[in-house]
Amino acid sequence: MPASLFAPLTERPSLNRVLLRTLVVIAYLIIFAPVTMIVVTSFFSQEIVSFPPTALTWRWYVNAWDKPEFFRGLLTSLQIALIAAAIGVPIGTAAALAIVRGEFPGKQAISALLLAPLAVPGVVAGSGLYMFYVLAENALDRDIKATTEGLVAAHVLLTIPWTVRLVVASLQGLDRAAEEAAANLGASPFTVFRRITLPMMRPGIVAAAMFSFIQSFENLDLSLLLVGPGRITLPVAMLNYLEFRIDPTLAAVATVQILIVGVLMVVTDRFVKLSRVV
Repeated sequence: MPASLFAPLTERPSLNRVLLRTLVVIAYLIIFAPVTMIVVTSFFSQEIVSFPPTALTWRWYVNAWDKPEFFRGLLTSLQIALIAAAIGVPIGTAAALAIVRGEFPGKQAISALLLAPLAVPGVVAGSGLYMFYVLAENALDRDIKATTEGLVAAHVLLTIPWTVRLVVASLQGLDRAAEEAAANLGASPFTVFRRITLPMMRPGIVAAAMFSFIQSFENLDLSLLLVGPGRITLPVAMLNYLEFRIDPTLAAVATVQILIVGVLMVVTDRFVKLSRVV
């Protein structure tokens, strides 16, 4: 039989691979195009962005540094994100462990309830929390809204669902053979959890902490309704600046945000392979 008859069969996989790689490249270009444009725009010299740029400059980074509201907003965002992650991750981890390993009535309903905030738009959640804080203030006769404590409590509601989602995914992929072997050898339940279960859960917990921090650090719609005078987060400070000026200063601030998040993800992936969890 002539060899030419088999040529199409050997060429098709190659063409399919080329097509697949082309689609992957296009997808990556679409994903990274907005980020690339923000970074490039932050170096444009002209105040009104236009292409091509007349020159490149660092002046917008200097201008952002000279604006105290950006620096205060950065510190506030870091503080709120760290505290919210420190509170929400342990709570979400315990809830995820109970959902996966526990057997109790209403487990599915509780699981759905813990993940429900992920499906609620931020503006709706912020409006609901604002009204709840007003009612709570009237009942308790103390300030809650526009306080650091109230903002942290709101951001904890962001961190718990992410933690539950990631830790549950991590737990469902674990082999319980090592835990059962340790228990059969006489280890107490606490020892099994501390020496075996918790180390195996570490990738999910670390990924949950990272995503919880990022969600809190970059949140705008929820924070916008709950911040107080002189105590605003970085995204809110950027929105306030946009009301009066439109220049590449915001692109410079956004580039710093992208750098912080990017470094955090690279460092996290160095110790915990995020592709195995997320």
